[in-house]
Amino acid sequence: MKRIHLFEFEDFSWFPNWLRVCMTRLIVVMHRLMGTSEELAKIVDEALNASGETKIMDLCSGSGGPMPEVVQVLEEKYNRKNVELTLSDLYPNLTAAERFNSEKDNISYETQPVDVTKIGTDKQGLRTMICSFHHMKPEAAKQILQSAQNDQQPICIFEISDNSAPILPALILSFPITFLMCLFITPLARPMTWQQLVFTYLIPIIPICYAWDGSISNVRTYTLKDLDELINDIQTDNYKWEKGTIGGRMKKMYLTGMPV
Repeated sequence: MKRIHLFEFEDFSWFPNWLRVCMTRLIVVMHRLMGTSEELAKIVDEALNASGETKIMDLCSGSGGPMPEVVQVLEEKYNRKNVELTLSDLYPNLTAAERFNSEKDNISYETQPVDVTKIGTDKQGLRTMICSFHHMKPEAAKQILQSAQNDQQPICIFEISDNSAPILPALILSFPITFLMCLFITPLARPMTWQQLVFTYLIPIIPICYAWDGSISNVRTYTLKDLDELINDIQTDNYKWEKGTIGGRMKKMYLTGMPV
C-alpha cells in the first residue's frame, strides 16, 4: 500500500479531551468552507436510494463534522424529510452531544463511546465515516468493511484527499499551510472558548497539533488501489462495492458498499 500509518495526536487516549474538541471544531469549519456537505449529500442520497434506508449512523463524528449539514441539504435539495442521523465517536464530544440532543428530533449524538470496529447489529442504517477511515490500520479497516458486509448494512467512506500526490512534498508543504489556515479559520469555530483563543494565538499548541494531524492525514489516506487490496478478499455476490473521486483540483475519494 502507498499509505503510511504515522501517528496523529487525536488517536491517543491520553490526548487532552479539551484539545481534541478544539481541533474537531476546526474540522467542522474546514468542511463548511470546502463545501463538503453539498458533494457528500449527493453520494449519501444515492446510497439511501439504493438501500432504501432512512437512518444514518455516523461514526467518528468528533464535534459533529459535516453530516448535520448533509442532512439539511438532503431535506432542502433532495426532499428527504424523514432522515434520522445518529452521531457517535470513540471519544464523544459531550458538549456537542448536549446541543444536538436538545436541538433537533432527527439528529442525536451517542454519549457513550462507540468503537467503529465493534458496531453491533442493533445499529441499523447507512454507516458513514467522513475523513476518519484513514485513522484505521489495514486490519481494522478491513474489519469495518467486512462487518458492514456481514451485517448487510450500507456504508459510505469519504475522504477529502485521494493521496495521489508524492508523499514527501505533501508533508513538507501541507504543515505550514495547515498551520496558517488554523490561525485564519479559528474565529469561525463555534462555540468559541477561551482555550480555543489562548492556545491558538498566545500559546500555539492547537495550530501545531492541527497542522501535524492534517498533514499526516494525507499520507495515511487509503488510495483507490489501497481500497482494492482491502475489498478484494471480502467481495461476495450479495454485496456491491463502488469507489471513485469527485471534485476539481483537490480530488476527494469515496467508497460505498451496498447489499444487493
